[in-house]
Amino acid sequence: MTTTPGLDRRLREVFGHTEFRPHQEEVCSRTAAGDDGLVVMPTGAGKSLCYQLPGLLLGGPTLVFSPLIALMEDQTAKLREIGLRAERIHSGRPRHESRQACRLYRDGELDFLFIAPERLGVPGFIEFLERCRPALIAVDEAHCISQWGHDFRPDYRLLGQRLPRLRPAPVLALTATATPRIQDDIAAQLDLQGDQRYIYGFRRENLAVEVVQKRRGARAAVVAEVLGEPERRPAIVYAPTRKETEELAGRLADEFPAAPYHAGMPTAERDEVQTAFLDGAIEVVVATTAFGMGIDKPNIRTVIHTAMPATVEGYYQEIGRAGRDGDPARALLLYSWADRRTQEFLHKLSYPEIGHLKELYQALGEEPRERADLQRRLRFDEEVFEAALDQLRIHGGAVIGGGYRVRRGGDSWIRTYRVQRQHRLDQIDEMTRFADHRGCRMLRLVRHFGDQADRGSLCGVCDVCRPDDCLVRRFRTPLPEEVQAMETVVSLLRRREGQGTGRLFQEFRAVHGSYDRGAFEDLLGALGQARVVFVEDDSFQKDGETIRYQRAGLTPSGRRRGIDLVGQVVLPDDPADVPKSRRKQKAAMAAEVAESDADPNLVETLREWRLEEARKKRWPAYTVLQNRALIAVAATRPADDEQLLAIPGIGPMTVKRFGAALLRIVAAAGEAAAK
Repeated sequence: MTTTPGLDRRLREVFGHTEFRPHQEEVCSRTAAGDDGLVVMPTGAGKSLCYQLPGLLLGGPTLVFSPLIALMEDQTAKLREIGLRAERIHSGRPRHESRQACRLYRDGELDFLFIAPERLGVPGFIEFLERCRPALIAVDEAHCISQWGHDFRPDYRLLGQRLPRLRPAPVLALTATATPRIQDDIAAQLDLQGDQRYIYGFRRENLAVEVVQKRRGARAAVVAEVLGEPERRPAIVYAPTRKETEELAGRLADEFPAAPYHAGMPTAERDEVQTAFLDGAIEVVVATTAFGMGIDKPNIRTVIHTAMPATVEGYYQEIGRAGRDGDPARALLLYSWADRRTQEFLHKLSYPEIGHLKELYQALGEEPRERADLQRRLRFDEEVFEAALDQLRIHGGAVIGGGYRVRRGGDSWIRTYRVQRQHRLDQIDEMTRFADHRGCRMLRLVRHFGDQADRGSLCGVCDVCRPDDCLVRRFRTPLPEEVQAMETVVSLLRRREGQGTGRLFQEFRAVHGSYDRGAFEDLLGALGQARVVFVEDDSFQKDGETIRYQRAGLTPSGRRRGIDLVGQVVLPDDPADVPKSRRKQKAAMAAEVAESDADPNLVETLREWRLEEARKKRWPAYTVLQNRALIAVAATRPADDEQLLAIPGIGPMTVKRFGAALLRIVAAAGEAAAK
């Protein structure tokens, strides 16, 4: 690669750096030569320089579109500190200051102008920008333009329509989180010429990722214990709700300086917390995802999530705030099977059933109508109405004008809404698979983003690669019968290499019927840790739908005959974090429940249901529900998930798959008996 003249000199003289970070020089050189491009590099990799340096070489001005006010303010301040002329236009600034920024741009007095994307919808604004064409256009946080991105912003879609009017300036899109699918969408939306992509740097050598199953009630104590060690601070703790941020921050503040941060706090109070954290006066911020974007604090030692995030992309971006100084850092995720249900509940709130959107669309007309009138006519709950209207607007089925009056939009919204709604569910699936994954955590993340330069090796520091170095997870030596069970897994894989883990489990259960799916996954994970087995994602097409699954096979070590697993493998110590009281309850129930205690009619109904489920899934009936568990359900008549989990032979996976159906059958039997 030929270096663009002046690149090194400007790097030293203007930005004060003696050398480029990995891959920066390639991006800067090609952009300065006038090429479009897409930069996907993690937070802290130096993406900003990739547009700032070529922007200066091209002779300015550079337009930077960014959806984040905090990031715009931070970048503007830093550019001014090194003597460059920078301004910003966003909703947080007084009107007279935005007008002054426009005048400076018009008069050629700016090197960089940062603009919030919603400004593109203001009448006459794009025409104003045309009168002084930019030398370079940078689109920061570019994943926001994609409907597949984890932080989609409808206003960003305006960029694709407006940018041609600002050409021939090259366009450089930048983001820290974009899977290959999102990368394709960004390139298409912005009409990037040449499709030059720079997908690098997702491996974080110094970041040890640890994922632990913990009941919700146990997580606060874990956070307090982990952060009680001074060397694990400063830290960011991400909690799922505003209430939890405040409660947990209050608990931690008794031990060390800590504060909550969420969107419900006054702006001045949020700014105060952020400043105190950056200055070191506060050591721990407990926040919703509202915190962290544009925050440049290199010495964060720990990032903790107290619940499972909705997307892998969002999760990676948040843990990427730890250890930017290159020193060892930790990312800890605490989750349970119940978190999945929480995410599905939140998904329904944001993405209502399509029938609600159809009703709203039919109620709209060519003439604008008041929102309140629409809601009264449709009799929707307020949350459902607002979510349906928002989604209809995003997908073009509704147009919201002045005074929040609404009229009908185009009729092509159904397809895109269905696709995006399903995609959001798929993202929850992907995050669940990451949490349950038994392989190297960092390698899994690197592959998720399609890093072009990664060597594909194990990280050596995560909970899977270094089980002896975990903060929270505990491991134990397997019992003799567990070693025997793992030997069965190896034997089955020798017989049929590279099979799906679901099918492998069915064959395994034919030999070891006492193991549920969770225990089997632990055995598989232990074999993966010992480099005997590999587990990887795979997929196939069926009826036009992509079916994703995991496939297991033997490594070269696993294929060797006479392999001795004793001493090589360790198992999670109580991986599901089942409370001792529940374990005792299960043991007592197993000893006490007999078939004579069960209602024979309910037993028969449950057997018929089990047979039907087994036929649909083409499983043996006992893999749906074992006989002893079926009898216990009929005898104890559980009323909720907690009571189901107390039954021997029923674990979180069984409840996830069949819990709702079992509870309906039991409730129906109770109602019939009462008549």
